[in-house]
Amino acid sequence: MFKKKSLIVVISAPSGAGKTTLCKRLLQNSPSFTCSVSFTTRHPRKNEIEGVDYCFVSPTEFQKMIEDRKFVEWAKVHEQLYGTSANLLNKAIEAEKDVVLEVDVKGGTQIKKNYPQAVLIFLLPPSWQELEKRLKSRRTEDYERVKERITQAKKEIEYAPYYDYLIINNDINRALDDLTAIIRAERCRMNRVPVRELRDFDH
Repeated sequence: MFKKKSLIVVISAPSGAGKTTLCKRLLQNSPSFTCSVSFTTRHPRKNEIEGVDYCFVSPTEFQKMIEDRKFVEWAKVHEQLYGTSANLLNKAIEAEKDVVLEVDVKGGTQIKKNYPQAVLIFLLPPSWQELEKRLKSRRTEDYERVKERITQAKKEIEYAPYYDYLIINNDINRALDDLTAIIRAERCRMNRVPVRELRDFDH
């Protein structure tokens, strides 16, 4: 039986597109995947759990981690800092686990630069109107903040051509099916099968 290399799947999307829900559904349905929990300086939202949803740290702690080169990528998003731990990501890869990362567009391109084998997936809602509706339904931000997020989303979409795949999240079950299909196809790539195993098979 061929032993495939670990998959690094990066999912980026404007706020409100559903990337967190999609990542959670993937983890529930695919036991081979683990999530590299990001660090952030923002405060936890209702029902978010430390070390599960995010590792919540102070701006001072985050800055120290930047100086110590602890992040494989980091970025400022909506006035808050977010970063992916190089240590956590590399440990998952060493353990031959598949990894899903939920990061912003700048972080996604940084990861691709450091890990060329990473699969970058851009997630979008079916329309700007739907995005605004989803943001408002959160009831966690005022109208001006929602407008800021939509403006930011229009900037983020400019990074879409740098990604490998696009998923339109009109229905979360369909989006999960599309994500699963992408992962299935990526597992079949020849460059994910160690050459030595192909040689052994020939003999």
